[in-house]
Amino acid sequence: MDNVVFDRAGKGEPLVLIHGVGHRRQAWSPVLGQLTPHRDVITVDLPGFGESAPHSGGYGVEAAVEMFGKFFRELGLGKPHVAGNSLGGLLSLALGEAGLVRSMTALSPAGLWTPRQQRYALSMLRTHRLLAERIPEHTARRLAATPAGRSMLTGMIVGRPDRLTTQVVMEDIRALAGCPGFRPTLEQARGGFRFAGVVEDVPVTIAWAERDRILARPKAAELRRIAPKAELLVLPGCGHVPMNDEPELVARVLLNGSRDM
Repeated sequence: MDNVVFDRAGKGEPLVLIHGVGHRRQAWSPVLGQLTPHRDVITVDLPGFGESAPHSGGYGVEAAVEMFGKFFRELGLGKPHVAGNSLGGLLSLALGEAGLVRSMTALSPAGLWTPRQQRYALSMLRTHRLLAERIPEHTARRLAATPAGRSMLTGMIVGRPDRLTTQVVMEDIRALAGCPGFRPTLEQARGGFRFAGVVEDVPVTIAWAERDRILARPKAAELRRIAPKAELLVLPGCGHVPMNDEPELVARVLLNGSRDM
């Protein structure tokens, strides 16, 4: 698809990885080395994020499911395995409900929130966007170069800011500040983005970050309602975006979640 930028590497069953709001496909870089020997990994920039152009079809869940269905067909993936974080987790659930995937893994997925939790999460995301837009480049770089500064800039999002590099922090700040899909996505989220479906016909893994400061972990019974046979996991020591916090653990979850049953 012309408006969707993606990277593809590895061998094995196809595994499509979907990032969250304001992020980019490079969010998955810490786990790629452990995935590509076993999976044909496709990391995607959602429309309006990273290097992908804005999406004329809108930014709702239905538009994303339609987009991914076309994306899968154009790449000849059939029904791939998918995994996503935050918004990407919500989209993975929706793709599973739509019957477009072989398995799905959701890492701290959005859309399983109460109205109060949703308002809090969207408020936190807007605060991070505002910071990214307004902080001077030299100030951000100076902060990103120290453990305390990285914690100040990213501590709400990740569990181990000390494991981020200055370069990654700076690139993430630029990506968040410049993504045209941020505001329309959050506008869509205010009126929806609650997953109320049921995923029954494909293997489901839902893994929640232990130190998630953006999204509260639902009770197991609530998760069982939407995915009765799901494997439910907690990611120790991880923040909302867990891939850089514990890459070996996250890679293992992704490989197990996408294994042939």
